[in-house]
Amino acid sequence: MTDEVLEQAETSAGSKSVRLVPLPAAAMSALLQGDLPGASAAAGVALTEYLMTDEFLPVWRIRINQLGFAPGSALWSAHVALAEPDGVTVGHAGFHGPPTEAGMVEIGYSVDPGYRRRGYAKAMLRELLQRAAAEPGVRAVRATISPGNTASLATIAGFGFAQVGMQWDEEDGLEIIFEVRVPTVRPG
Repeated sequence: MTDEVLEQAETSAGSKSVRLVPLPAAAMSALLQGDLPGASAAAGVALTEYLMTDEFLPVWRIRINQLGFAPGSALWSAHVALAEPDGVTVGHAGFHGPPTEAGMVEIGYSVDPGYRRRGYAKAMLRELLQRAAAEPGVRAVRATISPGNTASLATIAGFGFAQVGMQWDEEDGLEIIFEVRVPTVRPG
C-alpha cells in the first residue's frame, strides 16, 4: 500500500470520518449476556443493539478468548466505529488478530443497517488500513469477502486490494481473498 493508495483511500472514503474505539473484553462479555447498558459502560461509549445480534455473538467469544491469551493485543481486536464528529456508534471494525510472522493482518468491519450506504464502511476501512500501515511489523492486509457481497466488494475498490485466491470458511462459505501490501519504509 503506497502513499498514493492511502491518499486515494482518503478520497474514496469521502467526507465520512470514524474513530475506532477498542472494545474491552468486559464490554464484549456484557454484549454476550444481552446487557447493553453494561456493555456501553464498559466500553465508555453508547453501544447499539446491532452489536448484540446473532452475527456478532461468535465474534465476541473469539475476541474475548484472544484477549485472554494476549491481554496487550487490544489494538488487534474488536473496535466500535464512532461517526465523527457526533460520536454515534455506526458499526464495528477490527483485526482478526495480531500480525502473523509474515506480517499479515486480516480485517473485518460491519456497518449498522441504519447507517449503511453513507460511506461509513469506506471510512472504517481507511482507518484500519492507516492503523496497519503505522505498525512496523505489518507488511500486508487481508480482507475476505463472499462473492455475492457486492457492497463489500465495492467498499474495497480503490484501496489497492488485489484478489489472491479463494477459500472456504466454515461459517461464511466461499470467500474471495484480497490483499494489499503495506510499504516497508514509512515516512518518519
